[in-house]
Amino acid sequence: MNNKYSLICAISLLLAHPLALADTSASVSANVAASSNYFWRGITQSDDGATVSGGLDYDSGKGFYLGAWASNVDFGDTASTSYELDLYAGFSGEFKQLSYDLGYIHYAYPDAAGDIDFGELFASVGWQYFTVKLSHLTTAQSDSSTEEDMLYLELNAAFAVFSESELGLHLGRSSGDTVMEWTGEDDSYMDYGVSLSTGGLTLGLVKTDLDADDDIKAYVSYALDFTL
Repeated sequence: MNNKYSLICAISLLLAHPLALADTSASVSANVAASSNYFWRGITQSDDGATVSGGLDYDSGKGFYLGAWASNVDFGDTASTSYELDLYAGFSGEFKQLSYDLGYIHYAYPDAAGDIDFGELFASVGWQYFTVKLSHLTTAQSDSSTEEDMLYLELNAAFAVFSESELGLHLGRSSGDTVMEWTGEDDSYMDYGVSLSTGGLTLGLVKTDLDADDDIKAYVSYALDFTL
């Protein structure tokens, strides 16, 4: 059984089994969102079109968590798939003044004509307003011509501004042979982002230094979270 279906089974069993929520510290939450565009590391995943997404999360209350998230996607002629399903699990917590998060995420495209799924291990450390995160490709599509090499390093910052609003800043760098295969350009590129969020509404700007996608792009999104 591959990683994708192992994680699906784990999520289904934990969320369905009464013992999973026997501990009062455990919780299950859901989220839904609509956005004018879906960006992943600075690159549109919806051909600059609107998306609707939703997710389900289980938090043990003791650090361990797992969940699933789905959104419509549009890769044009690159791949014939209509939606993305992300499955993830990890462990997060705090040590003195530092927060940390270690986990695995699998990006699945169930209705794709070929196998374009891939997975990543990630680790992040946060301090006050800042978070540094490193993601490393562990599995790529079976027909990949590369050595499945991709590394993503990002720095994020969040500051409270105005009344109950948050200013987000993002800087990321993708590198590796897989980056060249996906973008058709160099084996590395930078992406930048800034956003302002309040009450579930987010306005943002995104840019990369890729020749084919170097314009500043704007998006607006609205998200709702629910405790189940």
